[in-house]
Amino acid sequence: MQTYPVPVILKVDPHTGMVMNLTDLKKCMGVAILDELDHKNLDLDVPYFTNCPSTTEMVAVFIWNNIRKHLPKGKYELYEVKVHETDNNVVIFRGELSSTED
Repeated sequence: MQTYPVPVILKVDPHTGMVMNLTDLKKCMGVAILDELDHKNLDLDVPYFTNCPSTTEMVAVFIWNNIRKHLPKGKYELYEVKVHETDNNVVIFRGELSSTED
């Protein structure tokens, strides 16, 4: 099992000047990331990875898609997910291959 820092970046709402309430963001990330991936063998315990390799790149795609599912619809815009595999290996994903299914 490996542990990676995963910064998630949302766009700032120009009307409110904030991204979203941090308590709500923490809850969303808990459901979308921690509940799904924490303390799990990705290849054995996460159904998504039975059909694709559990590379850092695909983990970033999984996290992107999962966060989008759990953000309130139409209210917040996900900008970027970063997965830090090591200090020198970082994957940045901005939705280029993400599922449009919600």
